[in-house]
Amino acid sequence: MLLTQTPKLTLFSSRLTSPRHVCLYLRRGGAFQVRAIATPADTAEGFEEMAASTMRKYYMLGGKGGVGKTSCAASLAVKFANNGHPTLVVSTDPAHSLSDSFAQDLTGGLLVPVEGPDSPLFALEINPEKAREEFRSATQTSGGTGVKDFMDSMGLGMIAEQLGELKLGELLDTPPPGLDEAIAISKVMQFVESPQYSMFSRIIFDTAPTGHTLRLLSLPDFLDASIGKIIKLRQKITQATSAIKSVFGQDENKADATDKLEKLRERMVQVRELFRDTDSTEFIIVTIPTIMAISESSRLCASLKKEQVPVKRLIVNQVLPPSASDCKFCAMKRKDQTRALDMIKSDSELMGLNLIQAPLVDVEIRGVPALRFLGDIVWK
Repeated sequence: MLLTQTPKLTLFSSRLTSPRHVCLYLRRGGAFQVRAIATPADTAEGFEEMAASTMRKYYMLGGKGGVGKTSCAASLAVKFANNGHPTLVVSTDPAHSLSDSFAQDLTGGLLVPVEGPDSPLFALEINPEKAREEFRSATQTSGGTGVKDFMDSMGLGMIAEQLGELKLGELLDTPPPGLDEAIAISKVMQFVESPQYSMFSRIIFDTAPTGHTLRLLSLPDFLDASIGKIIKLRQKITQATSAIKSVFGQDENKADATDKLEKLRERMVQVRELFRDTDSTEFIIVTIPTIMAISESSRLCASLKKEQVPVKRLIVNQVLPPSASDCKFCAMKRKDQTRALDMIKSDSELMGLNLIQAPLVDVEIRGVPALRFLGDIVWK
């Protein structure tokens, strides 16, 4: 999105999904009004169906960094809220920008009400450092390293050094890649399961860039392999543990590190199953019209399909609107964008998705009014 805004009157048109899809927007003093909108193509369900659905509740937006995922996620949240759905929008991206999009302070890891929409809209930015601390707390008690505490909880602290060759230290003390996003989403699931948060009928995830998303999906397998080894070790020495605990006076009620890790693994499996639920979840890929971004989106789509994650829509953001008088730079830029858009038509992974083209606009998308404006362009 362009980051310039002037008080003068601006009239411009935006071509969306075909030459038939033309919108005229009138901007005066920062307020936006839609002058005319053509009917979008009937290639897939539109926003009316999204809003009317009684089953699909979760929408996850992801893609390459810097393509406008947060703006698209925030605009969808505002759109749902303005159509009668109490909505929660969550950022699981370590580089949060929801606060910037809504022009509100959403930091602190707590639900914050967003001012402006017609129905309740709350936003949440998960603190990745707190997520990492949660992992550490699952593998540590007070003081010491994860390995030492793990062995202490089993009454075998005195032989922790002898078991160093198992390399449990790196596993227990270092969070694996993708864990912070997984914990962020699992926290939202906990919110949703709580009666006080049952009001939300739509939950939007502004996910981390592509690499984080793919690691998130593979995380349960990682935890199965790693935590599984620890649990097997625990099972083998259960009898010895009980005997040593009685001899050395270990507290039988001390929280067992393996139980905490097992619960964490179960939560990660729940997150993956949420991604795969075709009835309640949809993953929306956001990209921009460049060769590199489209290529990455194709790989992301292939990986999501391999993980059985339902993908229906592809948003191509920052498309140059039509112009009668292009400068040399704009003409070259438009030519490059056209080449990238043509790639989608022949790409085996992307060609079957519902293509949504969002134009590059001459205002900064910041605050609920601007997000409402963007939502009217993107979500039809």
